[in-house]
Amino acid sequence: MALDGAFLRHIKKEIEDQAILARVDKIYQPNRDELVLFLRTRHEMFRLLMSARANSPRVHFTQYVPENPKTPPMLCMLLRKRLSGAKLLAIRQPELERLLYFDFESINELGDKVLLTLVIEIMGKYSNIILVDENQVIVDALKRVDAEMSSQRLVLPGLTYRLPPPQHKCNLLTASTEEIMEELKSEPGDRPLHKVILGHIQGLSPVVCRELEHLTGRGRDLTIHGLTEEEQGRFRFFLDRLKQQVVQISGTPYLVTDRQGKPMDFSFENISQYGSAAVVSRPDSFSSLLDQFYVERDRIERMRARSQDLLKLLTNLSERLSRKINVQKAELEQCANRDQLRIYGDLLNANLYRMERGAGSIELENFYDDMKPITIRLNPALSPTQNAQKYYKEYRKAHTAEQMLTEQIQQAQQELEYIDTVFDALSRASTERELNEIRQELMEQGYMKRGKGKQKPQAMMGPIVFTSSEGFPILVGRNNRQNDKLTLKQANNNDLWFHTKNIPGSHTILVTQGRTPGEETIREAAMLAAYHSRAKSSSQVPVDYTQVRYVNKPSGAKPGMVIYENYHTLYVTPEESLVSQLSGQETEKT
Repeated sequence: MALDGAFLRHIKKEIEDQAILARVDKIYQPNRDELVLFLRTRHEMFRLLMSARANSPRVHFTQYVPENPKTPPMLCMLLRKRLSGAKLLAIRQPELERLLYFDFESINELGDKVLLTLVIEIMGKYSNIILVDENQVIVDALKRVDAEMSSQRLVLPGLTYRLPPPQHKCNLLTASTEEIMEELKSEPGDRPLHKVILGHIQGLSPVVCRELEHLTGRGRDLTIHGLTEEEQGRFRFFLDRLKQQVVQISGTPYLVTDRQGKPMDFSFENISQYGSAAVVSRPDSFSSLLDQFYVERDRIERMRARSQDLLKLLTNLSERLSRKINVQKAELEQCANRDQLRIYGDLLNANLYRMERGAGSIELENFYDDMKPITIRLNPALSPTQNAQKYYKEYRKAHTAEQMLTEQIQQAQQELEYIDTVFDALSRASTERELNEIRQELMEQGYMKRGKGKQKPQAMMGPIVFTSSEGFPILVGRNNRQNDKLTLKQANNNDLWFHTKNIPGSHTILVTQGRTPGEETIREAAMLAAYHSRAKSSSQVPVDYTQVRYVNKPSGAKPGMVIYENYHTLYVTPEESLVSQLSGQETEKT
């Protein structure tokens, strides 16, 4: 992972410089993998995020505080009891290990000062946050590890805390450049240079190791034993420069994104290995770098965990409807030969005098097809008239079935389209309240059962508000219920309505306020509609727009489903940077 021991050393210094001697004001546990400590100094308040999430473990100051559960977990209540009001005395890091000790001076129940240490271990899926007392005894941990989970290291209350097993690698803080070179040369075989560095030097991430190889070989792949004398000289230079950065904690935060702005990597030194395929920026601090890198990924992960019941319900509904549509289409195909049944009935009815009772078939001239001979199967147990009426009956049955199946398929497809819109709203939900609104919508539509007892209805959240470059308000619905309210009740007839063409997404309203918006404002509104849709990551997204007066809701239609006319179509590419510039602000009520 990019957050290596050397990067963590820079984070440690950043927290030390700002929060040493700060007191713990509040403690929250937004979910089972994260803690947020509010640290207060005389002049400032800091939010310290500690995450033991498997795919994004880290510790840093954050501006994005996750939504908290109504009932705090047991560990959170324990930490509040033991650490509330505690003073942060020191932050320690053993060598370049990916863990930090946060030492707090706290007051126990007897009024005595005690030392408590909060340990965060950043080790991928084995990441953990552990509270340890002054005798190195574990008080509790975010993830308890018993004998069934690990035979090497137990993490349980009452046991003595032990460090994770050492990796026996070179330490940049104590080993000289020449000692490190000798250690690397002891590597047998011809593994790539960056893998040799990763395997022998403590505290360096794969991206830093690849950068060392990239700078040494000027973009060429290298091996430790294949270095020329010139390459060895360059390698010593860049290795020594890296060592000095780590020892002196003089690195600078660098964030690597792709051309679309999606985070790819980060480090405490410049990254050039991606060339023109990436953009390298320098955030203001290491904490803001980690915020930028992880905030969207974590939001998706948090919402995924909190919306499991909705995802399961919608997936089952979607699969059931798809199966139903496929079965009905197969039945409809069987009705396709209904006209042939009527022709059989007509031919038999016209030739009753030629039919013999008990015959299994008869060959007749088809006066519908130039008198070509045709063989018609008969039921020997029926009379000639009954055989003709049987084909007429099957024809009427097929005709009725076709009408019913066509209507049922259309209804099922509309229902499937509606479920897709709920899926889309769920993918964009960022708070528990938005999830509850989606649950409320599904309850109203009969897809979910209502909870027992009387429940006080929550006020509906307002739309997301943006302001165009020309000063026009742009409102974006969060879900289908909001879309209906925004388009059908809140918007003025002269406002402009935007929606992605044949793609699930939000209703977007450009509030004209009696003025005529320019082309740039219309393009921005279309871009926001595309950004808040399933086509968020696509390019050249078709967006239809028209005046609100031309948007109507058919009788009995599902929430969010409308029809419109007199529209124009724009093709836009969603830009996250532009969304930020338009300053979306959430409102609580409408």
